[in-house]
This record gives sequence, C-alpha cells and structure tokens, in this order.
Amino acid sequence: MLAATVRVTRDLDLAEECVQEAYAQALRSWPADGVPARPGAWLTTVARNRALDALRRESALRRALPLLVPAVEEPAPDGRLELIFTCCHPALSREAQVALTLRLVCGLTTAEVARAFLVPEATMAARVTRAKRKISAARIPFRVPSPDELPVRVGAVLDVVHLVFTTGHTAPVGDQLVRQDLVDAAIGLARVLRLLVPGDASVAGLLALMLLIDARRATRSAGGRLLLLSEQDRARWDTAQIREGTDLLTFALRRHPPTRYAVEAAIAAVHAEAPSWEATDWQEIVALYDVLLRLWPSPVGALNRAVAVGLRDGPEAGLSALAPLLGSPSLATYAYLSAARADFLRRLGRLPEAAAAYTEALALAGNDVERAFLEARLAALTP
Repeated sequence: MLAATVRVTRDLDLAEECVQEAYAQALRSWPADGVPARPGAWLTTVARNRALDALRRESALRRALPLLVPAVEEPAPDGRLELIFTCCHPALSREAQVALTLRLVCGLTTAEVARAFLVPEATMAARVTRAKRKISAARIPFRVPSPDELPVRVGAVLDVVHLVFTTGHTAPVGDQLVRQDLVDAAIGLARVLRLLVPGDASVAGLLALMLLIDARRATRSAGGRLLLLSEQDRARWDTAQIREGTDLLTFALRRHPPTRYAVEAAIAAVHAEAPSWEATDWQEIVALYDVLLRLWPSPVGALNRAVAVGLRDGPEAGLSALAPLLGSPSLATYAYLSAARADFLRRLGRLPEAAAAYTEALALAGNDVERAFLEARLAALTP
C-alpha cells in the first residue's frame, strides 16, 4: 500500500498519512458495510484517492500528474522492492538506509527499529525523519536500479532484509516468539534479489542463512515455552529448506573471498547438519566465528563467539570470553549478553551472581516468551 501510494505522492510522509487514513476509513465503514472481497485493493484505492485529494488541495496536481502511474487494484508484487531500493539510495548513510526501510517497508515501529540497532528510540526517530527529508530534497526516484547499478546498491538492501528476518525470527516485543510475516517477507525479498542478481554470492549466502535458520521454526517453542537448541526435536526440522540452504551455501562459498552472510550461513549449516546437540562441532563453529569477525567485526558476533567458546571449553572459558564485552556501549541494553553470562554462572554454581544476571536480562528483554524463560530460570535459582 505504501509503495503504491508513494508513486502518487512522491512524498513519504504524505504517503504514510494517506495509508493511515485508509485504515481509519476501513475501521469506520467495514463494521457497517462488511469487509470487501479484496481488502488490500480497497485499502490501496482509498489511500491513493486520499493522496490525490491532498495533491489537489495543495494545488500541485498539475505538476504531479506526469509522475503518476496507471491505476492498479493492488500494489505490484515488486512494490516493496522498489521502495527498499529508494530507501537504500547511496545518498543516505548505511544506518539511515536500513532504519528507514525497516520503518516504511516492513512496518516496524520506531521502538522496534531502535532495538534492532541497539540505540535509544529518540535517536532512531530523529534518524528516520532526517532520512525522509533527504529523500524528498534529493528527489530520489522510486524504482529498482538498472542492471549496471545493482551490484553497488544491493549490499544495503541485503542488510535491510537480514534485519527484517532477525526482527521477525525473535520479535523484540509482544507475546509471540516469531513474527512470521516479517520472516516470510525477508525470505521472499531475498528470493527476488536472487533473481535480479543470480551470480551474487552475498545474496545467495543471505538466502541460505535465512533458510537454514528458519528450518527450525516449528521446534523453537511449545505451548508458549521457549525451547533451546539443545531441546529441539531435530526430526521436525524442515529438511527441504536445509537442502536448499546448503546448496545455496555451496554456491556462495565457491565465490572468493567468502562473504559475511556465507560465513554466517556456514555456522547455521553446522547446527543444521549435527545429528544431535551433543554432536555439535563447536570447534568448527568457533573457527567460523573467527573468520566472520575478520570480515565483519561486530559486538553481537563477538558475543556469539564467546558463547560458542563456553560451549566448547566450558563455562569458565565462556565467562572469560564474555568479560571484554561487558563494557561495550552497543551491548549495554542487549539482553542476550546478560542471559549468556547468567547461564555460565548458573552452570558454575555461582547462583547469587547468576540470579543477578538473570534479573538484568529480564529488565532488558521485551519478548514475553523469552521473559517467561528467563523468569523460570531465575525462579529455579531462588530458594
């Protein structure tokens, strides 16, 4: 809806307002008149009409008419892809590109985007506002780049798609562990990108990563309870997705040098191919994280490596690996750092310290399923 409306307004703020008005109109009229046979087409038409009305009110219709595309009943299938490439224009900073796309294309709230970036909500709100103004001032076009432009534009889009996936894989807030709409949207966008640039190893690597991780979807929770990787029924993992992901990974790794997403997919493949939790090759996983951190140094990558070290060498080694990260500003509000530390302390029998770490993780966690898991762990430590 937003992509279709932006084609009319050429103004992101106005398009967002028109889409919101369409939803408000639906809430007023559908209870009395019934839900239309094609709700998406109805909403899109109302949003576009609101946009046209706004343009008329501003006496700008004459100037805007040449920019309008033929009316359609529903947004074109690639409408979000066009909008993503607009938001990921080189005129914007990489962080602004990713944040704006998460906000406008995927409908995440500003708070959810801020959590994905590990920054305060106010900082993210200002970043999104500045990015929208820059798009308007620079008259950035709403289109998919030409084939010769794609290679230099696709990197930012991949970062967006990956963040959409991770936000859906474990929802930052709410009572559901997974936001399947975001997971499906990310995988669908990656498949379209794969068609656009079939030889790009980064695209293949990202699609492989998402498929390999999402193959575990059905086993990640039961009855509202979080199930750790060690508790999941591997017989229920999606073997077709694992095969497809492994084939894509093989393709990506044959391109040199390896890309960040290919290495992350290789880590996911080690988990996917292990017959049991006990048979997981933690030595291989730590080695792959070493490669990943050389390609893409990040606090989250360092945290994941530290956890893998603890699972390979024991909880004391894990705590030592986590220690340098405790002062990282980027991880100051990251619940998984406190949760990992709590688990290592629990396994060492240092229960008061573990309880304090679990309490800290609870204060930072926003997902209800994860909070319930942490509360249960904390309760088990408390006399």
